[in-house]
Amino acid sequence: MTQTEPAPGTTARDAERAGAAARLARTVTRAVDPQNVIVGVLVLFGALRHHWSGVGWGLLAALFAGVIPQGLITLGMRRGRVEDRYVGDRSKRSVVLPLVALSVVAGLVLMLVLGAPRDLSAMLVAMLATLVPILGITAGLRWKVSIHAAVTAGAVAMLALALSAWWWCGLAVVAVVSWSRVVLRDHTAAQTVVGALVGAVTAGLVFSWAR
Repeated sequence: MTQTEPAPGTTARDAERAGAAARLARTVTRAVDPQNVIVGVLVLFGALRHHWSGVGWGLLAALFAGVIPQGLITLGMRRGRVEDRYVGDRSKRSVVLPLVALSVVAGLVLMLVLGAPRDLSAMLVAMLATLVPILGITAGLRWKVSIHAAVTAGAVAMLALALSAWWWCGLAVVAVVSWSRVVLRDHTAAQTVVGALVGAVTAGLVFSWAR
């Protein structure tokens, strides 16, 4: 993760404020980690829609959509092939994202075979679909769109469409997460906005169709 540095000519108070903002931004980035969002949303949605059985299905979906992908990234870090858990190097994302997609596909196939609730399977379909434009932008345009923003906005869209319009209030969380990524200089403001739009639109449309 990129560290913020005080700009030349800043006062001690300015540097202190910048440091406090950076610390808060790191806390937000870690708390609203894509893996945490994916696991939390799948389990929460399963519980709210299908009670205890839904928790089990949500955990199974989360294993393939969140836990295994993060495990692959951690393994890459240990072998020196990936520099951080958020894959800050854009060129490495073109390798990591297809592996994440394969894990989600495996989980989706397993859930379909086992007869999982359709709406939970639809969430995996939507997550898989969201990876397509992200990978296209990353590899084709060579631009590092924010996965934090995309995942969080996609989760908000699916919860709002499936449960209640009140979940759209979660866009405030998307804004805070985007702010944290910009403060840490991991993304530009434009990259977080595009990430949020890609996540919300793609996940929302595909989830509505698949459920």
